[in-house]
Amino acid sequence: MQASPSAHGPTPWHSTTIIGVHRGGKTVIAGDGQVSMGNTVMKPNARKVRRIGEGGKVVAGFAGATADAFTLFERLEKKLEQYSGQLLRATVELTKDWRTDKYLRNLEALMIVADGENLLVLTGNGDVLEPEGGIAAIGSGGNYALAAARALADYEQDAEVIARKAMAVAAELCVFTNGNVTVETL
Repeated sequence: MQASPSAHGPTPWHSTTIIGVHRGGKTVIAGDGQVSMGNTVMKPNARKVRRIGEGGKVVAGFAGATADAFTLFERLEKKLEQYSGQLLRATVELTKDWRTDKYLRNLEALMIVADGENLLVLTGNGDVLEPEGGIAAIGSGGNYALAAARALADYEQDAEVIARKAMAVAAELCVFTNGNVTVETL
């Protein structure tokens, strides 16, 4: 989670590593639980990965400001309802709104979302990105987790094993990421 520093506001929020791995017909999104403010851990067990949509058929993980992420979860759920659970269509419509709506444009978050077929990264720039090789990571420890997962992908076939090991590497290297991991599997 990260917020812009303000001359009148609190210290910037940092933390979060979210990874998504799609492999062998299985999709996993995992995220750590640490919320930090400056050099202080404010909460060690936040839940940044959750199931959304009808029947929990979509899994989403966020990195960014918590309130902004909740706003995006709610908006994505509405889009999923509007487009009959079609994740790709719902995400494209959400990112259009995110990019063009004056209020949404100021939200500071990234999301990884998945259903049984798609693994996508959503940004406030209007991007809906399908990651190369079925592996995506975001957040302050995202690059560590991504590098670890890509290295593991040549030797490991199980998406959950890759995600958990990559999260462990990120937790060792990124001070804003802890080992309290939430994993959701499709």
